[in-house]
Amino acid sequence: MSTERYGKKIETLVTIDLEKPAWVQEGLHNRWHPDIPAYKTMKQNTPYKIECYDWTGGQIGNNDSADDIKYCDLSKIHYLSGPFDIEGAEPGDCLVVEIQDVQPLERQPWGYCGIFSKENGGGFLDRHYPKAAKAIFDFEGIHCSSRHIPGVRFAGLVHPGIMGTAPSPEVLAEWNKREKELVDANPDADFVMANLPEPKNCYPGAVETEELAQKIACTGCRTIPGRPENGGNCDIKNLSRGSKTYLPVHVKGAKFSVGDLHFSQGDGEISFCGAIEMSGCITVKCSVIKQGMFKFNMKSPMYLPGPVDAHYGPGRYLTFEGFSVDEAGKQLCLDTTVAYRQTCLRVIEYLRRYGYNDYQIYLLLSTAPIQGHIAGIVDVPNSCTTIGLPMDIFDFDISPEAEVTSKDMGTCAFATDDLAEGFPLTDELPNYLLEIITSKK
Repeated sequence: MSTERYGKKIETLVTIDLEKPAWVQEGLHNRWHPDIPAYKTMKQNTPYKIECYDWTGGQIGNNDSADDIKYCDLSKIHYLSGPFDIEGAEPGDCLVVEIQDVQPLERQPWGYCGIFSKENGGGFLDRHYPKAAKAIFDFEGIHCSSRHIPGVRFAGLVHPGIMGTAPSPEVLAEWNKREKELVDANPDADFVMANLPEPKNCYPGAVETEELAQKIACTGCRTIPGRPENGGNCDIKNLSRGSKTYLPVHVKGAKFSVGDLHFSQGDGEISFCGAIEMSGCITVKCSVIKQGMFKFNMKSPMYLPGPVDAHYGPGRYLTFEGFSVDEAGKQLCLDTTVAYRQTCLRVIEYLRRYGYNDYQIYLLLSTAPIQGHIAGIVDVPNSCTTIGLPMDIFDFDISPEAEVTSKDMGTCAFATDDLAEGFPLTDELPNYLLEIITSKK
């Protein structure tokens, strides 16, 4: 399959079928391993189109319930398109990936953001908001809006959450070693320290033998975290159209993979499923810098942002500060994670007064083009982080000087059994949620 562009045909390397499960389709895989066979070969300096499933492989529906979020099978994710051999790439080279375009699929013009329950994946604020929730976003050209978060509309900075190269056997062994050591060193941790290899629902692509499939299932690394050696799931919202990413090459051909496309995302992707997740198509052009890993003393990826960005005036970001003092008043020393969590909570507390519930605001922080920054990490004991909230995404004035009018902002979607337990803490639920609860009784 190919499309015309400026008189030239652009080949489509992967075409997904939204009516079939991701795990039966060609050109997809959901683990990192050097033995996953390359699906196709890309010539250097030649653009290609690549269709990608949403990160769950189609497990989430366009509906008003978060049951699919709460019970999403995380052993299946992420479904990446590829891997692709890049002609001429050798270990020690640097792969340059230029993103020419990223778009939602015309046949699925919507996306979603989810808050995963603490028992199934969790998220950055799961100690405060442990229940599953969801918001559906409809795409209108470059803009999006959600029936679950009314009063908000913004342009998407569309980008892939994952771009990476395959590990060598040595790199794979190092990943498994250090991540297992982390898990073993924290047996009493109250959250998942690392996602170790999981044979269940491993999809290794078009392997030739069952023996090889089992090897990949037992030793292949999960795609959940980004890693310095290959990039992977870094969720950098600025890797949009016109950007260039520089990735280390560890195996012959590089075996480049891409997926987890986002229509929009705030810095941090704080809810775990914290962007507007979508199925879409990305157009990339790859080239190779010979011996680039050695020339650049390269130990992790680099990138050049493109010219496309969310354009709000410098005075149009209402900016909140957070410090490394947790909600119980405990003083931490230069704990930037705690500081950013506190910054998120300050935004939630501020936006409540307009009628949103906390879960709606949490979803908004994950999806809107907020600007997250580290302001200071030297003044002991307090790290300081900031979040800039673009005021112009709202259809009402949220500036501190404006008079506040609380409105009925409805609600995001929740899981049926959570609602049956009396969640969320409100007496007035929308009719469609009441109908769901009644039907389950």
